[in-house]
Amino acid sequence: MTDASGRQGSPSNVRHLADAIRKVRLAEAERADVVVELRDAERARLDLLADELRGVFAEVPEGDDQFVAQIDTGSQPRFWIDMTSFVSMARDRRTYRFLKDTRLGRTVILETADLDDMADCVMHYVAERIIERDRALEGDWLLRRAAAQAETPRRERRRIGREPAVEAPLAVTPAAASAPTGWIVAAFLAGILVGVVALLGYAWVHVGD
Repeated sequence: MTDASGRQGSPSNVRHLADAIRKVRLAEAERADVVVELRDAERARLDLLADELRGVFAEVPEGDDQFVAQIDTGSQPRFWIDMTSFVSMARDRRTYRFLKDTRLGRTVILETADLDDMADCVMHYVAERIIERDRALEGDWLLRRAAAQAETPRRERRRIGREPAVEAPLAVTPAAASAPTGWIVAAFLAGILVGVVALLGYAWVHVGD
């Protein structure tokens, strides 16, 4: 076999693209197998944690639906506790990391390689969330009760305002009580005065005659 310059090349110097493609594909397959194995290892450790906490989530009060308690199947497995907190594995695939998303960013609640320590931490977190929910519900009930108590006097005032008003009897003042008596006395005196004037007039007429 001769190359482009006319020299005969050895078989070991020959390059084939098909061989290169085959080697690249084998390397990618090996890396994929490693990724799958690592993901499966993470999932297995999270399954162990989920098994430890199965009894805890079974005791959550009925009607409290704030907890998820499920492992997702994404590229990085996560054991979701609720909508904002989850447990995942660190880079070493042996350390549990309990993380929570807040308005200030993501915070680490606990990071440990001990399964029991992580299970205890998650259990206390669940208990705190249940107590917080109960307090919130109790606060809402107290607010509704206070609003109802404040509304009752307003309803009573509106009801009283719609009732027909009863006219109070007029109080008889001393001046009003003495008004008829004063009129009678004045009329009596006027009658006497008229009679005196009439007598004087009659006497004057007869004396003049």
